[in-house]
Amino acid sequence: MATTASTASHTSIASVILEVADPEAAQRFYTAFGVAAHLRLRASEAAATGFRGFTLALTVSRPATVDSFVGAAVAAGATVLKPAAKSLWGYGGVVQAPDGTIWKVATSAKKDAGPATREIDEIVLLLGVEDVKASKQFYVGRGLAVAKSFGGKYAEFTSGESSAVKLALYKRRGLAKDLGVPADGAGSHRVVLGSTAGPFTDPDGFVWEAAA
Repeated sequence: MATTASTASHTSIASVILEVADPEAAQRFYTAFGVAAHLRLRASEAAATGFRGFTLALTVSRPATVDSFVGAAVAAGATVLKPAAKSLWGYGGVVQAPDGTIWKVATSAKKDAGPATREIDEIVLLLGVEDVKASKQFYVGRGLAVAKSFGGKYAEFTSGESSAVKLALYKRRGLAKDLGVPADGAGSHRVVLGSTAGPFTDPDGFVWEAAA
């Protein structure tokens, strides 16, 4: 058992690689958005239609910072899928990058305790999966440790010391609804994950490769 725990603490996302048609244009967008340092980009013409099954979520400290990131994304060419607004859990909005990647920016704070910053508290990669329990067990088998789990609805894994991004699982239809898009989609996810655990493909077709 001790060996399992040791392995789990070392397995995490080492990099998030977005496959885009125009890496130079995507680099300009992500630099303006403020997240370029957390991503890698790779040229790809892989076919993808509709919802690609995932979102990248930025957690920030206050509503003004949400507005700052959403505003920067829109100014750089993003499309607003859900305008930033208050909700039961806080304040947030959803945008889609020109390359098609969907981003959520949110805070649990409902009021500003200061001016906007460009600081990101956490980045979470949310994978929309058909069976959260089965996918959770798959990832546990690959050495990831569960941090939070809510039955068959949601699971979140601990992030390693070298990981800038946390992995979480959500039911695909629920995730699409949360993002304000139809759940239908096919083809490539257009995202590849670099891992300390070597190459594999999960039950929903998300590809992991050995981190360079």
